[in-house]
Amino acid sequence: MHDDIPLTVGRATRVLGERIRPAVYGDSVPFEVEAHALPGEPIPPAEGISLPYEPYTVGTPWGPAWNTTWFRLRGRVPQAWRGRRVEAVVDLGFDGNMPGFQCEALVYRPDGSPVKSINPRNQWIPVGDAETVELYLEAAANPVLLDYHPFRPTQEGDIRTSSPRPLYTTRRMDLALFEEQTYELALDLEVLLELQAQLPATGPRRMRILQALDDALDALDLQDVAGTAAGARERLRDVLAAPAEHSAHHVSAIGHAHIDSAWLWPVRETIRKVARTAAGMTELIDLDPDFRYGMSSAQQYAWLKQHRPEVWERVVKAVRDGRFLPLGGMWVESDTVMPTGEALVRQFTYGQRFFREEFGVESQGVWLPDSFGYSPALPQLMRRAGFRWFFTQKISWNQVNKFPHHTFLWEGIDGSRVFTHFPPMDTYNSQLSGAELAKATSQFRENRVASSSLAPVGWGDGGGGTTREMTGRAARLRDLEGSATVRWEHPNDFFDRARAELPHPPVWVGELYLELHRATLTSQHRTKQGNRRSEHLLIEAELWAATASVRAGHPYPYEAIDALWRDVLLHQFHDILPGTSIAWVHREAVTAYGQIREAAEELITSAQRALTGPGDSEIALNPAPFARDGVPGLGATVARKPPGAVTIDGNVLSNDLVSVTVSDAGLITSAIDLATGRDAIAAGQEGNLLQLHQDFPNMWDAWDVDRFYRNRVTDLRAVDAIEFAQDDRGAHVTIVRSFSKSRVTQTLTLAPGSRTLRIDQETDWHETEKFLKVAFPFDVRAEQVAAETQFGYQKRVTHTNTSWEVAKFEASMHRFVHVEEPGFGAALVTDSTYGYDLTRDSTEDHGITTTVRLSLLRAPRFPDPETDQGRQTCSYGLVIGAGIAAATEAGIALNLPARVVTGGHGFDPLVSVEGDGILVSAVKLADDRSGDLIVRVYESLGRRASGTLRVHAGVRSAHTATLLERPEGPELPAADAIELRLTPFEVRTIRLIT
Repeated sequence: MHDDIPLTVGRATRVLGERIRPAVYGDSVPFEVEAHALPGEPIPPAEGISLPYEPYTVGTPWGPAWNTTWFRLRGRVPQAWRGRRVEAVVDLGFDGNMPGFQCEALVYRPDGSPVKSINPRNQWIPVGDAETVELYLEAAANPVLLDYHPFRPTQEGDIRTSSPRPLYTTRRMDLALFEEQTYELALDLEVLLELQAQLPATGPRRMRILQALDDALDALDLQDVAGTAAGARERLRDVLAAPAEHSAHHVSAIGHAHIDSAWLWPVRETIRKVARTAAGMTELIDLDPDFRYGMSSAQQYAWLKQHRPEVWERVVKAVRDGRFLPLGGMWVESDTVMPTGEALVRQFTYGQRFFREEFGVESQGVWLPDSFGYSPALPQLMRRAGFRWFFTQKISWNQVNKFPHHTFLWEGIDGSRVFTHFPPMDTYNSQLSGAELAKATSQFRENRVASSSLAPVGWGDGGGGTTREMTGRAARLRDLEGSATVRWEHPNDFFDRARAELPHPPVWVGELYLELHRATLTSQHRTKQGNRRSEHLLIEAELWAATASVRAGHPYPYEAIDALWRDVLLHQFHDILPGTSIAWVHREAVTAYGQIREAAEELITSAQRALTGPGDSEIALNPAPFARDGVPGLGATVARKPPGAVTIDGNVLSNDLVSVTVSDAGLITSAIDLATGRDAIAAGQEGNLLQLHQDFPNMWDAWDVDRFYRNRVTDLRAVDAIEFAQDDRGAHVTIVRSFSKSRVTQTLTLAPGSRTLRIDQETDWHETEKFLKVAFPFDVRAEQVAAETQFGYQKRVTHTNTSWEVAKFEASMHRFVHVEEPGFGAALVTDSTYGYDLTRDSTEDHGITTTVRLSLLRAPRFPDPETDQGRQTCSYGLVIGAGIAAATEAGIALNLPARVVTGGHGFDPLVSVEGDGILVSAVKLADDRSGDLIVRVYESLGRRASGTLRVHAGVRSAHTATLLERPEGPELPAADAIELRLTPFEVRTIRLIT
């Protein structure tokens, strides 16, 4: 009877939860427990095991936030249990939520060898057939910061402000009999209950499963579950043995944990999370011969090698056995929107180098399941680094538009394409549930022509990984009627099969914009500023160090540069650079950036001294790839005063190129290009207008800005003081404004010979849940804007014709955003800002106005309640009468300022480029320490270009190279002048022996 369906399901669900699962462990005996509480930082396992321990009673509170308690467990297996399977069962006070977001532990033997991790969904520890058991638990009392919505501001996110009260109370520390048939029965019932819920309501397959469930429960004695579990399982044998349909969707499963390199925990805790998860996964590999586990991020492997060599040894063996799979080929799972092109190249080079040197393997694909949108420059960089596939799932989080493909070719700004897959399960933390498998089957957009999808399986974000319950489900789902089939498989094999099934896949052109988490372009300004400055300092350090090595025999600082790059790359992780981590993480990031800056400056100074020699002349060095102020690009000369003059006439600042009017309110009312007579600022409107919005998103405070924030805005027009002044550097206007609890000081500077009005801003920021922007209404009828991305720019339309454009109400930029109509353009350039928005307005008198606003500061309260409070600095500029070339140069100039040092002489650049639009991106020595010179150039204007790379040193051989610096193609003529022909936005790497 169909009316009996709810009765059967309800019966099976209750018996499973109240009788079968509790009976997985039979008789138990408590351990003798001792403990040692550690305040402060963790210690190595060998030290932890050697600590003095004191008696501890289970049920006693332990663990203030971020502290560690070492537990010692000792017990004897009862004689009556000999020959049966015994496990240790430990409950540290878990709250039942996801692993990785609360207390957890790594278990060690007395000799210091790791056993596995324990967490809320993984509380068992194998003890083998030993008569006596001694275990050590390194238990981390990480606070629960992400439990329920709404998110609440908390001081628990930094050890400096967290509460000293114990957070957890242990519940159980026992030796127990493991009832294997009961455990297997529980898995049988879980799989079948979840499967039947996805089948047609009265279909024969569902009906037979329900009947089998009833039969099995009839055979089960609820007062002797362990004794009757095998008989109950026999009643389920036939329905579990029924094979899948020929057309069943196939799921390629890979064990996964997606351990965030920092987020709601500091980097030091991530190091332990990696060790806990890796130990657990190598244990699971030993238990299940079919299981394969994949872990990305070379940084996390490096942490294991450095901090947990005992776990590292197990990982190395599992990698060599082909069971533990290094994925992604990047140093970390980085943000891909904000890092420079050179930084993304280094994510690949440092990641692949580590995998190659330590394991003898390289990743074939890029694995980024959780980053917040993907730059359109990525396809070219992936292909030129040798990758052949790309995996993510984050675009499934879109607020408005559903992405139309799951398996497709992604085409970037230069036309490069990479084979890409999104899992139709819409998760990177699959549990292999019936609902997930049904979703994969029904949602897969390429069902007409393809048959399979990929599923990362395991508890993630905070670590934990795959459980033995998940591998048990996979075994039952390998070939099961009514379900997608499942097998553990290397992602390379999945992509090979998918590519074969789809010889002509659909194509998506342009950025993969995430319609969520848009505020990550602005949150935690100091972190973003530190990233931008560090990237450019390291690019400059490499330039001068390479030049000094070739020209002056100065030792190239390989190790120092590598260490600094690795630190920068770590902090580009997709919850650090986007500003979405706890206060502790960003406090340490700002400190790290200060150290990087100091060390990079020392490298630059050392190389410059070798290049300029002793003397007391003022030498100007230009790290930009173009000449400016009489200094050659990438070279140096005796400093001289810039030509031209600047005047101040009332409120008007002028030089030979532009004229700018600043009102008594400190706002730009006119910005005229003298050559054309065009005013960049729309008539009757004002530029450099600071605007303050209320900013309280629906959910993810540090991550999101929701469109309704625009409904409430305050224009900051009031002026405390304004002053006009002039000196050798140009004309200046200093403006001071106070508003709410904050204060802004701006200095506007127009320099001789420059078409950029520079604005240096200092903000004493004390707002709560506010968003600060600065607006420039341009008298430009722009149908598109061009925003710089890695090695070029991307165009975005200015209209909102479709829901796809409406959703992009906050967008990304690097060093410039440019607006243009035929014959005239303007740009904004920035030194530390990544977010902007634009609107397009019309008036009867003045036509179309395109207003661009830079996003300057936010004040969310979760996960860091003090986000961006205090002193903040930034610089940006208005480039008047600018085409794309001028905007590109102005953006680079702002971020790579010239230096003036004392020395004996200037020097010619080591390399130079002739050809419109071709720019040098990097000059360095090869990573392999061969002494070969690496020069990277790119086409910056979005059109085909011809030119010449001149090397001002003897060239013995030359090759085009991959981004991994491997020669490819025929050898180039060994000449000091190398001809270049580049396609739009092409990136070209040249390897030279000089």
